[in-house]
Amino acid sequence: MSEHLDTQLKETVRSLGATLGNTIKDQLGEAWLQRIEDIRIKGRTAYQGDETCAEELQSLFSELSNDELLTVGRAFSQFLNLANIAEQEYNSATSGDDPVEALFAHLDSLNVDASTLQDAISQLQIDLVLTAHPTEVTRRTLIHKHSELANCLSDLHEHSVNEHERQQLENRIAELISQAWHTEEIRSERPTPVDEARWGFSVIENSLWDAVPGFIRALDDKARERYDMALPLDAAPVQFSSWMGGDRDGNPFVTARVTQQVLYLARRRAAKLFAQDIERLQVELSMADCDEALREEVGDAKEPYRAILRPLLAKLRKTQDGILDYFNGEEHYPDHWIGHKDELLKPLMLCYHSLTHCGMSVIANAGLLDTIRRVHCFGVHLLKLDIRQDSERHADVFSELTRYLGLGDYAGWSEEDKQAFLLKELGSKRPLFPHTWSPSDDVKEVIDTCKTVAANSRHGFGIYIISMASLPSDVLAVQLLLKEMGVDWPMPVAPLFETLDDLNNAPEVMNKLLSIDWYRGYIQGRQYVMIGYSDSAKDAGALAAGWAQYQSQESLVALAESFGITLTLFHGRGGTIGRGGLPAHAAIHSQPPGSLSGGFRVTEQGETIRYKFGMPALAKRSLGLYAGAIIEAIVSPPPAPKQHWRDVMQQMADAGRDNYRHTVRHDENFVPYFRVATPEQELGKLPLGSRPAKRKPTGGIESLRAIPWIFAWAQTRLVLPSWLGVMKAVKTALDNGHGDTLDEMLTHWPFFHSRLSMLDMVFNKADPRISEAYDARLVPDELKHFGDTLRQELKDSVSLLLTLLKQDAVMQSDPKGKDSMTIRAGYLQPLHYLQIELLGRIRALGDEHDATLERAMMVTIAGIAVGMRNTG
Repeated sequence: MSEHLDTQLKETVRSLGATLGNTIKDQLGEAWLQRIEDIRIKGRTAYQGDETCAEELQSLFSELSNDELLTVGRAFSQFLNLANIAEQEYNSATSGDDPVEALFAHLDSLNVDASTLQDAISQLQIDLVLTAHPTEVTRRTLIHKHSELANCLSDLHEHSVNEHERQQLENRIAELISQAWHTEEIRSERPTPVDEARWGFSVIENSLWDAVPGFIRALDDKARERYDMALPLDAAPVQFSSWMGGDRDGNPFVTARVTQQVLYLARRRAAKLFAQDIERLQVELSMADCDEALREEVGDAKEPYRAILRPLLAKLRKTQDGILDYFNGEEHYPDHWIGHKDELLKPLMLCYHSLTHCGMSVIANAGLLDTIRRVHCFGVHLLKLDIRQDSERHADVFSELTRYLGLGDYAGWSEEDKQAFLLKELGSKRPLFPHTWSPSDDVKEVIDTCKTVAANSRHGFGIYIISMASLPSDVLAVQLLLKEMGVDWPMPVAPLFETLDDLNNAPEVMNKLLSIDWYRGYIQGRQYVMIGYSDSAKDAGALAAGWAQYQSQESLVALAESFGITLTLFHGRGGTIGRGGLPAHAAIHSQPPGSLSGGFRVTEQGETIRYKFGMPALAKRSLGLYAGAIIEAIVSPPPAPKQHWRDVMQQMADAGRDNYRHTVRHDENFVPYFRVATPEQELGKLPLGSRPAKRKPTGGIESLRAIPWIFAWAQTRLVLPSWLGVMKAVKTALDNGHGDTLDEMLTHWPFFHSRLSMLDMVFNKADPRISEAYDARLVPDELKHFGDTLRQELKDSVSLLLTLLKQDAVMQSDPKGKDSMTIRAGYLQPLHYLQIELLGRIRALGDEHDATLERAMMVTIAGIAVGMRNTG
């Protein structure tokens, strides 16, 4: 490990590894422990460049039986999990400057006054949208064990632990590691959308429930201390939405019934959590003194605070029990459930104001205030559920309907005719859908989804997202469907612009939409637009996609200003650069000026949810990082790019697009190479997320979802979608004499700097030697030249990037980030060579199946994903 690594982290990783070794020895004997240790040492040495050790690993694996390969795979997957846990706990405990503290120090340096800060905080609207990860590889039962393990490590590193307590903690750690080793790490079945939603609820319960009020308190304390300014009691700078149970785009398992089930489960979990809060407050608020307002509510009760909270607690419990009755098919009474956050806030605020009035502010501003903050953030629905569906599914409803009504086929109409029909029906008071009509199952499902929205409170929903939106009629069609099914409130409908063409056309589409008088009245001054990162990058490469996203946002911000509406841009980012992933600060500061005025809404994917929000301390820090970056960007926005920067950027984007497509789209060898050089086909057998890997089961690369597309390349360490064609385009700009302009852009334009910084991180994870080993075993001779060409471009790209960044090695400016990969690299190396051997054996079987081989394959896929830390 690097000299930068802290001794404590080194020792923790070593100790956890040794404990796992003892667990393996207890089950399989000393010989197995020695074998695992030999493989570990060879893996570390191979990572450091020793080709002999790499060859010895491959030779050893070729001699092992299928069962033995499975055992090796399980061991190194577990090692990687333990290394991640150690690093996560270490980062949580030693994360350096508090981000809120750092923000206020920066504000001081900018001489920001109180009114400017107050205005910035009033604009602080962070909406984190939790999404299930189709490549989330860790079972929930193991996530729980890992969380427990992290808690034990945290306690162990407390200086006040005595020797007896230390021994108890070490025993518990050994127990948890043994539990994990003897647990099936691969699901036998895919999780359902409801399983995914429950996982999201658990993240809130176990981490965010405490982190949110802690973060707001830290922000409030600093504002009071530095600016004598308090956050209002109803401040909700962060809220949470979810796609789990609402995202039906390409997922046939998300039905109207599932959406209803998830809505009720979320309300039940919220009722449970608030009941725990209220029960604790009842115990503590035993005081007798109260003000007149509270006394009027409780009469002559001797303990007024307990008296007003008692019926609230009863109603919360009735909500829990009533929803359980619903799921059990028993009689239930939704009218008796907690239905709105005001039912929580009224008694809580009476308590708060009474305590403050009676000289007990220190009590009011403790646990009671935390609960009030939670009500404003989570509400009685816990989070807001988004609905997402493909535009084609909505069009199918109207095609089927218009054919039934004898009006022709909606799908064949011009855009003008579609808009005229939709606007006429939106203004009509008569029903459009006849009772005698029996739609097809697919159409009925779309209709039932809209009925489910109508049947539930508007406060349980976020927005309705239309994927593959490209025309104004795509938006109007959804609004007509919602109206016809009884949705009597203006649910925000957001077009999702995903492909390069859609991003480029987005301003024109939105201009036409906002020019419709009826539509502007409907949206009530606020428009949501979702920017797709995954599909645009898969379509045109990282550089062209990034520039298209930037320009699209820039134009949309200007358009919104011209119409006098508030625009909220919703960023569909993932965890990798191939999906638009950037660290929070870089992501926010690389956006166009003015793009944060309507708030910041972004997806958080399954695996990054765990890494950012899986522990309360990490979650509080992550929220602080988001808030700090946004406030900083509001008070000191990034510069708009100069025209000559734009010109060079456009040239590079065009060249990057052409470079990327030349390989991915136009080279006839690409698809055959991709299929054999990566485990893409084997990925389909892994029971990961609930959503299928392809939008259309019979489609090719174009229908492959962006996430497994990137996942496959990450497994072989070529990480191709993140860099292909980018640095070749930059070199063309240099060759054309734009070197000085590039230096200027790199120094003064956060957007361009962030692109290259992310490549720096990606190249730290890339390993052409591993990719070459996959090719040597799996790729036929006539295609090997293709991989050689790609790896040469990778090496040339790394060399050019280092020159531009004035670095001697990748991640030189971020040694801690480089160390993060170093911790896991030695464990990763054997898993790659093991996976290569397994792929060779599986493919040699043809159509035959071997359960042990397939399980071992799943284990290596999961292990490499854990080691890479971002899979898709």
